[in-house]
Amino acid sequence: MADDHIDKKNQKDGMSRRKFLKNTGYVTGGVVGGGILGSILGSGWWSGSETQPVSTTSENNFEEARMFFKREEDFKILEKATETIFPEDDYGPGAIDLGVPYFIDRQLAGAWGSNTRDYMKGPFQQGSETQGYQAPLTRGEVFLQGLRQINQIAIENYDEPFFDLKEEDRVSILTEFSEGEVDMQSGPSDRFFNMLRTAVLEGAYADPLYGGNKNMAGWRMKQHPGAVMSYLEVIEEEEFVEMDPIPLKDH
Repeated sequence: MADDHIDKKNQKDGMSRRKFLKNTGYVTGGVVGGGILGSILGSGWWSGSETQPVSTTSENNFEEARMFFKREEDFKILEKATETIFPEDDYGPGAIDLGVPYFIDRQLAGAWGSNTRDYMKGPFQQGSETQGYQAPLTRGEVFLQGLRQINQIAIENYDEPFFDLKEEDRVSILTEFSEGEVDMQSGPSDRFFNMLRTAVLEGAYADPLYGGNKNMAGWRMKQHPGAVMSYLEVIEEEEFVEMDPIPLKDH
């Protein structure tokens, strides 16, 4: 599905990223919804054409301050986990350069992380897929447990913290979580992994207003125009029109 250049790069890395996507449920109904190489979802990957790496050079971002994570170690584990799911490649920056860890930190510090808008009374039991999240723990608590358990497995199996492991070892640990093979007090490990994966993709492609998609690099990789209020000037064009992305703050 990917071009020869990416296949050769995967072989050189000694791992099949496409296999990881398949095993963790990223390929659904013929559409890749995200994954270990989330950044290859840029328009160049779909069209087969070459695109230039997106520059992330910018001034210091003083908004990058932790709001939820009190322990630096927890945040470092989060950084490496997000980068493993969405790494830097020839098409553009990875999760860390896109500010995804800070996006997730903000979300966990807000109503989503504390389940403010969810009914959190018992009894708690395994429901159907359409019934959504049912557990006594908040998403913030689930994230803390999951990240610390990721690190615990890394130390037990490799004698090193997760953020110091080689990529292939990090992938191996996250694959265990994605396949529900890890026993977690907060519930199935694949549920935690799916929450993490979804948050990574949201942070890569959401409006920069929310802390991720730094410099709108996620949009640029996909040639997404951002928060455009009207396409009146280009709607009659026959060819695809490349547009500089527009963030919400510009309106």
